[in-house]
Amino acid sequence: MTSLTCLERFKQLAEERSSLLCVGLDPDPERLPEPVPKSIAGIGGFLLKIVEATREHAIAFKPNFAFFEALGPEGMSLLQALIREIRTHTPVIGDAKRGDVGPTADRYAHALFKIFGCDATTVTPYQGEDAVRPFLTYRDRLVFVLGLTSNPGASDFQLPSLFRDVVRKVRQWNDHGNAGLVVGATRPEQVREIRELSGPMPFLVPGVGAQGGSLEATLRDAEDGSGLPCLINASRSILYASSGANYAEAAAHAAQGLREQISRAKSRGSASP
Repeated sequence: MTSLTCLERFKQLAEERSSLLCVGLDPDPERLPEPVPKSIAGIGGFLLKIVEATREHAIAFKPNFAFFEALGPEGMSLLQALIREIRTHTPVIGDAKRGDVGPTADRYAHALFKIFGCDATTVTPYQGEDAVRPFLTYRDRLVFVLGLTSNPGASDFQLPSLFRDVVRKVRQWNDHGNAGLVVGATRPEQVREIRELSGPMPFLVPGVGAQGGSLEATLRDAEDGSGLPCLINASRSILYASSGANYAEAAAHAAQGLREQISRAKSRGSASP
């Protein structure tokens, strides 16, 4: 990677690749295309082909740590090797959603940023500032704090009002300009309010592909004038675009299609009064 911060690198690639797309990497052995062996080597080869096929359309890749952890020690070794390879051309968001206090949070941050080499990560804020602050001390990295998520169970705690407290706090903690928020595209009615509360900071937006979130409304309401209002994540809709031997080609087609959708939606949003 370069000496640019993670946020600067995202902005650079957003312009160079005309994209806001983040491709999620969630390797589920039960969903692999038919020709792919369910071995570590098979999964690794599958992921590398997906990355190579989609890299021109993406400004980030987001491996979900849980899917690699479920593969055991070999899965974690695969994850580390995959991150190392991807970072030669594109930043990596380590989707780990860590959340703990004190020395434990410090060790989580060290592992994600120094051992695995992630450029950004996701963090759970339920335990407060001391669960998030150790990640923010890595000023060249980017920390996406869960703000309002895309899953149905988000309404159990985050709604109707807890998400507002989280967003306000993250804005207070953002001393180094390296905080962001996870904001689900399945919650378009709240995106504008979250942007007003957060000020300029990038959103990581899941819930577009397989979860069917509202792309145009999210892009319009997330705009902050920074050049990188959000990263739009899609995982399953790209990773498993085909169950046949053409899976890499299908993934590239899906990634290109979503990138073009993002571009059209962004243009329509900016043209709106």
